[in-house]
Amino acid sequence: MRMLVSVRSVEEALAAAEGGADFIDLKEPRDGALGGLPLATIRDVVSALRQCGVTLPISATIGDLPMDDVAQILRRVEAVGACGVDYVKVGIERDAAAASVIDALAGCGWPVVPVFIADHGLDDALVARACASRSSAGPAFLAIMVDTADKRAGSLFDVMTTEALQRFIATVRSSNAMVGLAGALRAMHVDQLAGLHPDFAGFRSAVCVGDRASRLDMERVLELAALVRTPPPMPV
Repeated sequence: MRMLVSVRSVEEALAAAEGGADFIDLKEPRDGALGGLPLATIRDVVSALRQCGVTLPISATIGDLPMDDVAQILRRVEAVGACGVDYVKVGIERDAAAASVIDALAGCGWPVVPVFIADHGLDDALVARACASRSSAGPAFLAIMVDTADKRAGSLFDVMTTEALQRFIATVRSSNAMVGLAGALRAMHVDQLAGLHPDFAGFRSAVCVGDRASRLDMERVLELAALVRTPPPMPV
């Protein structure tokens, strides 16, 4: 299991990279689960990381946009993708318009990661639709995630059962996409995460000095990275 760390600035991105993150994820946690950063900030972070020789994959969110405005979503995907990130994350709400969004993203030509918002449960058919989506080059999505919107409601494990998470992971794996889990995850969740075997898990709250809107702390990144990479104990 690899570790995705969400950051909001050049300083935080460099600290996350030095602390052992496997993926650098750009978002503004003060603006919701997938709050978007200004495009200039995204470009600055990408440039700073690459100039420092950091080759880790970089993702960035487009912001929390309504599912019924596909044109706006596609415009924002293009703008964020043009900043040089490796992946563009797009939140997928449980909404009647979500299927059209997935279809549009599948053909947009940018490396999109759909992030299914789990607060009101996942629509298994919608997840399956994303996994079955194809582009001219093959599977439309190289990675698919699940996350939560309301971080005050608890962690991902408070809004989804283990069985539902296992089903989500199996469906994504069947498409040969990477699967990621996120949602107010902390150090105490690492063993549960390891038992599910996702390809990566996303963290913000766990690596901040206060709540997720506060400053990222490199020591906490180091501690979390060591914990994530510790092999589970052998069964007796």
